[in-house]
Order: sequence, then structure tokens, then C-alpha cells
Amino acid sequence: NTGIVEVPMGITLGEIIYDIGGGVPHGKRFKSAQTGGPSGGCLTREQLNTPIDYQSLVELGAIMGSGGLICMDEDTCMVDVARFFMEFVQEESCGLCVACRLGTRRMLDILNRIVRGEGQEGDVERLIELGETVKDTALCGLGQTAPNPVLSTIRYFREEYDEHIRHKYCRAGVCQDLFLSPCENACPAGVNVPGYLALIAAGKPEDAYRLIRQENPFPAICGRVCTHPCESRCRRAQLDDPLSICDLKRYASDVAMAFGVPPEDPASTRRGKSVAIIGAGPSGLTCAYYLGRLGYDVTVFETESVAGGMLAFGIPEYRLPKAVLQREVEAIEQAGIRIRYGTEIGRDLSFETLRTLYDAVYIATGTQRSRRIGLEGEDLPGVHHGLDYLRDVNLGRGVRLAGTVAVIGGGSTAMDAARVALRNGADEVLVLYRRNLEDMPADLREIREAVEEGVRIHERVSPVRFEGDSRVERVVCQRMECVGFDKEGRRRPVPVEGDLATFSVDAVILAVSQYSDLPFVRPDEVELTSWGTFVVDPETHQTSLPGVFAGGDVVRGADIVITAIADGKHVASSIDRYLGGSGELDKGKKIDIPVPAEETDGSERPRLVPDNLDPKSRVEGFREVRQGYRAIEAVYEAGRCLRCDRR
Repeated sequence: NTGIVEVPMGITLGEIIYDIGGGVPHGKRFKSAQTGGPSGGCLTREQLNTPIDYQSLVELGAIMGSGGLICMDEDTCMVDVARFFMEFVQEESCGLCVACRLGTRRMLDILNRIVRGEGQEGDVERLIELGETVKDTALCGLGQTAPNPVLSTIRYFREEYDEHIRHKYCRAGVCQDLFLSPCENACPAGVNVPGYLALIAAGKPEDAYRLIRQENPFPAICGRVCTHPCESRCRRAQLDDPLSICDLKRYASDVAMAFGVPPEDPASTRRGKSVAIIGAGPSGLTCAYYLGRLGYDVTVFETESVAGGMLAFGIPEYRLPKAVLQREVEAIEQAGIRIRYGTEIGRDLSFETLRTLYDAVYIATGTQRSRRIGLEGEDLPGVHHGLDYLRDVNLGRGVRLAGTVAVIGGGSTAMDAARVALRNGADEVLVLYRRNLEDMPADLREIREAVEEGVRIHERVSPVRFEGDSRVERVVCQRMECVGFDKEGRRRPVPVEGDLATFSVDAVILAVSQYSDLPFVRPDEVELTSWGTFVVDPETHQTSLPGVFAGGDVVRGADIVITAIADGKHVASSIDRYLGGSGELDKGKKIDIPVPAEETDGSERPRLVPDNLDPKSRVEGFREVRQGYRAIEAVYEAGRCLRCDRR
């Protein structure tokens, strides 16, 4: 809802944006709001509870100005916003005082360099110094407030300036000199999305598979379980619908595997140095793959009897068939790496010994443990923890549930546990979530498919205890209401005093939080966060121990597969530099990308969604739910690409 709306002084920023403005459209997340026009300042998610009045805005580095409010979502680059407003101020500056006229011109020059990818170390400090000088010495209100957009965006979004300067990266995909296409820019692994879509459209899915694999050694897996941040930035959405990029990746991978496309040959030159990797999950295997291609002797140590980490025991087979995982693991092994199964560091081999035997170590153990929630009755028989339950089912340890099952949580693990319980004997599955449905962190498609299969979601209820005699029989929940906002911009749940809800159950699955179990390292020998994750150098991923690197969930906390893959690739480059190499990865031979015979006309061509199994037949077993594209469908869908990389 846009336009001129009179609001009372003291109303919060969140109330204006969500209750009056109707929220952020198209499912995007609120990022920032600019108050006071070009001379104003930005407010962030953390200020959604801030009352809007003259004094509070000044304290936050903004001004009321004419009362205008510009709302920005995740597709907005804050460096470009600062540049845009500084350009406006520069045009309006009268020139009667040097500070405003020349100071803002110098600031604009620096900002223009940064968005062109020509930023230098020290530019941010120069902007701060110039901005404060202009504010203190300008002779009129325009000059005294002109630096506000720059200073406030640096204050709240400093990391975006650093990314522009150090990595030539614009996370919003706005600064065109820093990327080729928005989808590739949004992919943490940097996969050439327009390239492989063009190859699929040209009838060359095997080449598309090879191209994907240059940046991501798990195309078939990511084609099934990736949360596809690339699709959220697809410009086709401005015409009709974004491309089904994830499903097209799966199509290319399935065709390539069906025809037996051979992986690249192992490195012919050996480096004479060895690397140990702890954990055969997506991050560890990715790092091993790229290091193996560079000629290092790589050994991966895996506690379980299968590789894949969360891919193997955390994702059900109806989403990721075991045969698909096994084929991609085998392809990685052909890069010359070794996987030692059933070997636990700290039990079978000490961490100290490992460090002496290998030239570098990468810790990629993930967040493989379910966190206890500390409620009364949590130890009753029939109360299971999400990851433990999924691990037992995926590894064939035969945990069957019956009757009514309550799943606590709203993330991917909760959705997986709920859908597995339906397939594993439960008559009814309830998901109990303490926030609103739209705030669930699980992928929207997973939520929709769970509901189709019969999972019932209860919003705004939070368990306070589990009751029962010899086993769990009831979940007592506190009803919640969502008021105000938390630091992530989500509605904050608070208890409704005296309002309890009781659910009769036969079993409970807790899927609330996960943590990393690191018994092989002592807290006094390596720096850890309060959450038990590793503190690493953001540029190299090296821990406080020389030669020991960490990445994936063991650094980030529970995250998505593609970021773990991206970390593994980044660490492979860092380890190569640490061991005397250039850091340049061997990604294989160049693949020619077809040039379209004619430009896409931009006419409406709706997205083609692959078929799913019927909901009733899904819950009868663990057959893969999504059926994928046929060749003619994939060619059509890939042909919808606007080829944003060709400009």
C-alpha cells in the first residue's frame, strides 16, 4: 500500500510498514527503510520496533524531513542507495560553501568507484571522514544532512561495502559491473546458471551437467534439495514467473548420469602434500574434490558407514534417493580422494596425531546433533529428537511410530520429520510452531507438500511440558501472540497469559535446533563461539590453529547445502595457497555456451512445473515425490531464460 498516509507520532516503523503498508510484496524480506528523503538515513530490521518521532530518528542517524518513507527489500544494494542519494544531493548543492559542494563531490566519486568494482582499502574510512567533516562545516541544512545516507548505510551495512571493495561482489545483484547475471550472482557457489540453461535449451544436457560440475560437484543432489536462491533473483519474474532453475539442474544431471557421462580424469601431477578432511558431508567432499583435482593426497575421515553427512541421514529418500547420492559420491572419489569410513577422530585417531600426519586439516563435521530444549518430560519414552529420528530411519534402524505424532519446530528438519512419520506408521501428524506460518524457515514448497500429504500445522503454540505415565501422552503448549519484531524482522512471539492448549499424542519429535559435536578439540586450544562453532578468518576460513581450516555448518550453524558446498570450494582454494599454490582451482575444460539465434521477445510464457506424485500415494512409501522434466519440457522451460548475462 503506497501513497500519502497520515500516521500518529510515535507509531513504530514495523506498524507503518506491515500494518499500514501491507508488508513487503512478492515474499521478499524487509531490509531497510529510508526516512527524510535524500538527506535522511536508513533504518534496519533491528529498528522495526522503533517509535517514529524526531528525536528517535536523530539518535539513529536519520531525520524526519518531509515525512517520506522509502522501503527496501533484499534486492536493494545499500552502497548503490548511498550513491543514488549522494548524486541527488550533489546536483542540489548550491556551491556557496566548499564543504558541501566539494565534499559531497568527493564522496560521490568514491561511491562511483566502489560500485564499478574499483574500490580500494581505506575507501570506507575516507567516506566516514569526509561525511563527518561535511556535517560539521557545511553552512546550511542540506550540507549538514547530506552525508546521512552514506554514514547510516556504513553504520548498518558495513559488510556490503567490504564485499564491494574486497571481493567485487554485490549481494543484491544491482551493481552491474560486479556480476554477469542476477541468478549466478545469487548462487553461493557461483554456478553459471544462464550457461547451463542455454545448453539445455540447445539440447545439450550432458554439457550442461559438465558446466554445473565445474562450480558444484553435486548437481543431481542440488537439483533436488537446494533452496535455489538463484530463482529468487530471476528477472523473468518481472514478466511472469521465475525459471525453474533447480528442476532444470536435476534434468541435466539425470540425463548425464543415465548416459554415463564420465567425470573428469584425476590430476596427472601430484603435489606431494597431504590434506585430511574430517566429515564426508557436502562441504568436506567438495573441498576434497577440488584439492584432489589439484593433485593433493586427500583423505576424508567419516564416522558413519556412508558418505554424505546430512545428505545421507538428514534428508529422506522421497526427496533425495540414496542411489543419486551414491553416484555423486562415487564421481567425487574418482578425483583421486580416499574416504575412511567408520573412523571417528578423537576415538580412533587423535586430532593431535592427525595434525602431525597431514600438511593441512579441514573440519567439516556439520551440525549433526539435536539440541535438547530443557522441558519437563523431555526424557519420557516416545519423545524423539529430530536428527536422531531421521538418522535412524535413513540408516534402516527401524523406528516406527503409530497414532498421533507431534513435531515441534518449523524448519526443514521439522518438515522432513513430519512427512517421514506419516510414511512410517503415524495415523496423524501435527506440527506445533510458535510463530506465524509465514515466518517458518522451512522451504515453502516443503511446507505446501507436507500439508498436501495431511500434515496439520498449528501456529502460535509453544510447548511448556510433556506429560504421561510410562510414556509421553500429552503436549501442553502455551498459546502465543505475535507482537512487535525480533532482530531478524520476524514477528516476535510472546505468551498469552493463562491460555494453554493440550494435544493428546502417542509420540513427539523435537526439531528445534542443532549443534556441532567436537569432542576431538579442546576449547582452550581453538577459538569457538558461544554456540560452539569455530571462529575463522573470514577471508581464508583458517581457525586459530595454524593449518586447520573449518567451514560449512560447523562455522555458520545449521544452513543450506549450497552454502556448505561454497565453503568447501573456498577452503580448497585457501588450503592450496597455504601449501604454496596459487589458489586457482582446476575446474576442467572450457565449455562453449550457445549464443541465442534471436533475442527472447519477452512475451508471456508461464513456468512449467514438473509433476509430483499424488499425495495419497506419496505417504505409502518413500518413492521420490518430484518426477522431474521430460526432454521437451526441459527445453521449453530453459528457453524462457532471458539471458541476462548477454549485455
